[in-house]
Amino acid sequence: MRTIFKMLSEPETEGDKMKRLRNWITGAVLAWALCGFAFAGGQQRFTVHGDGTVTDHLLGVMWGTRDNQGNIDWQGAERWVKFTFPYSLPEEKREDWRLPTLNELQSLYLADAGYEGYETDCGHWVRIVPEIHLSCGWVWTSEKKAISARVFNFQKGYHYTDRMVHNRGYRALAVRSLK
Repeated sequence: MRTIFKMLSEPETEGDKMKRLRNWITGAVLAWALCGFAFAGGQQRFTVHGDGTVTDHLLGVMWGTRDNQGNIDWQGAERWVKFTFPYSLPEEKREDWRLPTLNELQSLYLADAGYEGYETDCGHWVRIVPEIHLSCGWVWTSEKKAISARVFNFQKGYHYTDRMVHNRGYRALAVRSLK
């Protein structure tokens, strides 16, 4: 606490003090959320079920614990999450799988400098929550427009659009909303 007050007393203007305080609070809240705790009651963010799925209590969704394990274009990714992945699960968990939104994928990225991440099968290092295993660093989102779709990069934490027919290093990750 002493460090916070010292930091706040250093700026020359009152506006600088408030800006530093807001930045510190934002960083503290984000770090707390990324440590794996939901805001409600200190509950763990993830529950691993051991059947290829993990529940994300913060977002209210269920994730597949692995991606499709190979290069895939956007249409193939959409088919994989709807028609292939579900049949690797118990019957009661086979409905309503889809590609994740950009916001959902961004919530899995760990920007903490203390977290090294892990090396994927394709040789890229990724910074994703440890409950989910990727075989390469780029994951398709559900967001598309005309002939392109958005991809999230778990190596650097950025996103971009690419043509849906491209597949180099791109992966599909399944998610579904909890009922």
